[in-house]
Amino acid sequence: MDNDILTKRNERVKKFFALLDKMLDRIEVVLTSEKPSLFGERFLTDTEMAKKLKISRRTLQLYRTEGKIPYFQFGGKTLYRESDIQKILDRNYIQELK
Repeated sequence: MDNDILTKRNERVKKFFALLDKMLDRIEVVLTSEKPSLFGERFLTDTEMAKKLKISRRTLQLYRTEGKIPYFQFGGKTLYRESDIQKILDRNYIQELK
């Protein structure tokens, strides 16, 4: 290893700090996207659920109205239990025939 003094202008130092910045950005994404669980269950809002299912919020509302999807409603806030949605998806899975 060289006996050079490392300064902030050194390429290795620049790369090191660039990697640290990327790591901090990724940690921030994880911390902001993860929701704490309540009694071991994760709940999603209508916006989050629509995004996850790749449908519009209007379609999600239609599914609620038709009784196709279970939900909780508290004072205008609609929440979906993630495990309930997973069960629905599992029940409606169609395996490809070979």
